[in-house]
Amino acid sequence: MPAQTIDEVITELEAVIQECIDTNNRAGYFAALYHRVTCRIKQGIAANEFEDNARMEVLDVLFANRYLDAWHTWKAGNKPTESWAVAFEAAQTKGVIMQHLLLGINAHINLDLGISTVATMHGGALDGMHNDFNKINTVLASLIDVVKAEVFKVSPLMFLIDRYAKNYDEMLVQFSIDTARDGAWLFATELDGKTGSTYDNCISIRDTAISQLGTTLAKPKGWFFGKIVKVVGWFEYKRPKDVIATLRYKP
Repeated sequence: MPAQTIDEVITELEAVIQECIDTNNRAGYFAALYHRVTCRIKQGIAANEFEDNARMEVLDVLFANRYLDAWHTWKAGNKPTESWAVAFEAAQTKGVIMQHLLLGINAHINLDLGISTVATMHGGALDGMHNDFNKINTVLASLIDVVKAEVFKVSPLMFLIDRYAKNYDEMLVQFSIDTARDGAWLFATELDGKTGSTYDNCISIRDTAISQLGTTLAKPKGWFFGKIVKVVGWFEYKRPKDVIATLRYKP
């Protein structure tokens, strides 16, 4: 059964995290990050930080259920959306920790968020959601320093990618959470009002585009970038379960 409340979402995310720790699955990197964000959204709802806090919980639950459904679909040996398939397939390879985090963010924000936003409004005016949608950026901004500190614990040379590789990799220049959320809103406005096959086709086209971006994230081109990633990887925590245990939110 899909989660019905934000508390149920948090419980399910904790189960995913524990499973990934038990199985040394790198997919748990994103699950740990997402759990932290969801706990913060729950705090924001409790503190009435949004214009419509009940509606924000609806969005949070619909949004999370898309990730959880993709995860369970993958675990059952079936095919989730192309965007999530790229992320889960990459989790079976090494890469660096930040790549796995970005792959989850890519699939979830660039595809799932727009779909969930439209579903939340039930055909109502999408603009009524825009202010609360933007406030999520403020919530995320409040977590950036904390998340960076946790990532640097498990990947102490991560700053090399931020400092040098961005100059050589256009994809990393263009990819950011703010950019992803702006794109998610534009996708939501494009999807809004569509029904039937037109609705499905709009999602399918978006999924293909986002999966292609995910492939670029998973396998960036460029000799220099490859060298930076290799050096960063040498100094990262080696066991995925240790990375997940460090990244997971501890109330």
